[in-house]
Amino acid sequence: MKKALVQVFVYFGILQILSPILVIIPCAVYLFSTTGTFDADALTQMILIPSQLIAIVLMTVYLWKMGFIGKEKRTWSPVSTLFMGLSVVFFFSGIWLVSILMSHMEWIPNIMEQSFEQIISSWWGIFAVAVAGPILEELLFRGAVEKLLLQQYAPTKAILFSALIFGVFHINPAQIVPAFLMGLMLGWMYYKTGSLIPCIVAHILNNSLSVYLMVNFPDTKEVDDLVTGPAYWVIALAAVGLLIGTYYLLKRTPVTYTWKKEVTNIEQV
Repeated sequence: MKKALVQVFVYFGILQILSPILVIIPCAVYLFSTTGTFDADALTQMILIPSQLIAIVLMTVYLWKMGFIGKEKRTWSPVSTLFMGLSVVFFFSGIWLVSILMSHMEWIPNIMEQSFEQIISSWWGIFAVAVAGPILEELLFRGAVEKLLLQQYAPTKAILFSALIFGVFHINPAQIVPAFLMGLMLGWMYYKTGSLIPCIVAHILNNSLSVYLMVNFPDTKEVDDLVTGPAYWVIALAAVGLLIGTYYLLKRTPVTYTWKKEVTNIEQV
C-alpha cells in the first residue's frame, strides 16, 4: 500500500508544485512584456494548461524510469474485438447509472467547475483532459497503483483500494464519488486482463463525452439530463440490463495474468 501511495503523491507534487514552478516565470515574463502588468488572475489562467501538460509529460517519464510502463505484450493488448466492445458497453452502462446517482447529489460542491471551463477553452486543454490525462491516469492508477496492490492483496481488496485512491485523488467533491465508481469498473477490467488498452479507451471516451457536453451543453450537469420523460426510464433500465449482462459475459474471460507470482490460484471476482 505504501509504495502505491507514493506514486500518487509523486504525481500530486509534480502537478501541484513542480509544474507550476516551471511555467510561472516564463508565463510571468510573457504577461509583463505583452501587458505591462503582473495580474495574478491572468497569470493563474495562463499557467493552468501548460502546467497540466508538463505534469503529464514529467509523470509519464517518471513512471517509465521507475519501470511501471512495461513492455509486456499483454499490457498493450486490446485482448479481443469482442472484449473491447463489451467493455465499452459495460463501462458506459455503468457511467449512465452513475450519472443518475449524481443527479440526485447535486448538493455536492463542484469546486473545479471554473478551472475545467478555462482548461477546455483551448484545443491544448481539450487534448489534456480528453486524451493525455486519461492515458496518464490509467498508466498511474491501473498500471502502477493497482498493479502494486494486486501483488499484495486479494483482487477484491486491491480493486477497492485502487478505486478509492483514484476517487480521493480527484480532490473535487463532485468528482470523488463518480471517480471511485468509475475506478471500480476500470480496475476490474484491468484485473481480468492485465491490459491497459480497454481501460485507456473507455477513459478517453468518457472524458471526451464530458468535454463534448461541457462545450455544447453547458447547462447540462449530468449526461442523463439530456433525456426526459419515459425515455429516461427506458434507457435507465436498459443500462441496468446491459451492465449486468456485459459483466457476466466479461467475467467469463479467464484471469491468465499471474498478479502474485507466488500464487497459482487467483481469487475470481
